Amino acid sequence: MLKEFKEFAMKGNLVDIAVGFVMGAAFKQVVTSFTGGIVSPLIGLIFKSDFKDQKWIITQGTANDAGEVVGEVAVLWGEFLTNVIDFIIVAFVMFMIIKGINKMKKKEEPAPEPAPAGPSQEELLAEIRDLLKK
Repeated sequence: MLKEFKEFAMKGNLVDIAVGFVMGAAFKQVVTSFTGGIVSPLIGLIFKSDFKDQKWIITQGTANDAGEVVGEVAVLWGEFLTNVIDFIIVAFVMFMIIKGINKMKKKEEPAPEPAPAGPSQEELLAEIRDLLKK
């Protein structure tokens, strides 16, 4: 069973998927820092506060001794929108990468060889006629 697992794990496709997964996770971190460090502050200028902290408070909470709000019910729409922006950026970049890969694959495929020209139907019929005459 260990030998079968080793063969399965070392297949090219599985290794490619693992490398892609690790690269995707690292790329997500880059996009998250881009969105949090550049996009969110620029959008935050419009709202005059940190965009990621935007929320719609449904029920007010009370402050405890540590100054934390307890019992507040809020919709964290700023954080959600930041995550949507992250997703759109990652999806667009992945689309562009796949598009580039597909374009390269089309160039690599050699053109199929034309089929050898054989005798026409008339020529074959003439041969059969000549053979029958003999």
